[in-house]
Amino acid sequence: MATDLLEAASPTSQSPTLYSQLRHFYLAVDRLQFKMETLVDLLRMAGHRPCLPMVVCCSTRDELDAVCFAVSNLSHISIDSLYSDLAEAERALILDKFRQATIRWNQIATCLSGDDYEIEKKKKSHLIVVTDVCLPLLASGESPIAARVLINYELPTKKETYMRRMATCLTTDGIVINMVVGGEVVTLKSIEESSSLVIAEMPINIFEML
Repeated sequence: MATDLLEAASPTSQSPTLYSQLRHFYLAVDRLQFKMETLVDLLRMAGHRPCLPMVVCCSTRDELDAVCFAVSNLSHISIDSLYSDLAEAERALILDKFRQATIRWNQIATCLSGDDYEIEKKKKSHLIVVTDVCLPLLASGESPIAARVLINYELPTKKETYMRRMATCLTTDGIVINMVVGGEVVTLKSIEESSSLVIAEMPINIFEML
């Protein structure tokens, strides 16, 4: 069933140009045991941007649960998760709340200044943690999440999965951060070459690009 859902929403028929407009980066982690700590540090830094809409993609429910637990104490981030046994009404509510956060982010980025901006600075960033099985089904009419930042906590092994995450999670000018450990660098290189993408090393001041 999960495979059917992934295939039904495959974005492989869409133009590669859409994905090349995104900014793709990788963040190398020395050891697996430091990966979660690195993610928390990354979100702690990113979350200080008011209303910043972010998505963390995991491959399994176990990793989703681990991520949610690890970042639950970040007081400046509002965290929700999408998983397979989530009620449809609750799923719709989470997605709607996130899209409202995206609207607020766009307003902050383009319109607000002075006192209005200082008020918005106090608002939380928004994060959805999701597994591949529970990504929006574009083929069924569900809208993309449209986040500003996508973090691939678990790097997908297939190009098709990587591309689907792009299509369902990001705005066309979003930022992708791929967390890689050890041998995953080979997988990342394969995805980069087969997708005609450029995946650069993540700069220290990446969130100044937002």
